[in-house]
Amino acid sequence: MKSTQKNSSVRQPKGSLHHFLQQAFIPCRTNQYRPHLIRRYGILGILVFVIAVQALNFSTVNATASTSSTTDDVLLTVTNNEREKRQLEPLVMSDKLSRAAAFKARDMLTHQYWAHIAPDGSTPWKWFNQVGYSYSYAGENLAKNFRTPEAIMAAWMASPEHQANILDAHYSEAGFATVNGTLGGKQVRLTVALYGTPSLAGIPGTASTVGTSTPVGQQMSMMERLNLAAQALSLTSLLSILLLLIGAIVALIAHMYRKKLPKKLRASSYRHHGLLKAGGMLSLCFIIVFLYTGGQI
Repeated sequence: MKSTQKNSSVRQPKGSLHHFLQQAFIPCRTNQYRPHLIRRYGILGILVFVIAVQALNFSTVNATASTSSTTDDVLLTVTNNEREKRQLEPLVMSDKLSRAAAFKARDMLTHQYWAHIAPDGSTPWKWFNQVGYSYSYAGENLAKNFRTPEAIMAAWMASPEHQANILDAHYSEAGFATVNGTLGGKQVRLTVALYGTPSLAGIPGTASTVGTSTPVGQQMSMMERLNLAAQALSLTSLLSILLLLIGAIVALIAHMYRKKLPKKLRASSYRHHGLLKAGGMLSLCFIIVFLYTGGQI
């Protein structure tokens, strides 16, 4: 009698979740070592999702940015969130300080400078005095070209000098102004934050130099930008970056299997498709990060 032994291995059904994930993410013989996620339609799906999310985010940011008071309110909220973490008293919005901040922002655009000290030597305290704000303590923070209040706050908190103003226990009030205009021939978005404590005697005191002695125009390294992005990006933007990173990883793994591609593809430039696609998706990640964190303080 002849006995036979059947192969005990069981193939996953084509319609199963395991089969779908394998074909989408893992280079194997059944997908010709070209995972579906990084084929033409997979890449197109990723791009459509990322572009749609960023377009929605930018339209929301622009709609919010068109109302300066909304941006100011958010800046006060995120400022007080940071103070609350250190058991500090919250700041109160001051109409006088907000007007002084607006004067400073417009003066920078009018006289084409971006600095704590104006070209004519005027200090930030000029604007305190102009609106009749008598102070015992005062300080200033500046930011340029950040798209959201959260990004501004994350950048300020990453700078010891700017953070010192935000967390200074001497301050009881704050005012903010965000103005769009042209500076140095380029469209810019300037944000001015003024902090103060009213003088009980109604006589101006000595202003704090914290935050005003700091040189403006500080550039951030890529690691600092990535850290800032993790704090400032919306959930949908973070999901976009995650999706691009997953695609890049799958593409790099596929590149490792390039010698197993069909002979026709191995003989063409397609053999480098994994490396090229990974580079493209990583570049998009950096672009998204730069869009949200490309400002200066």
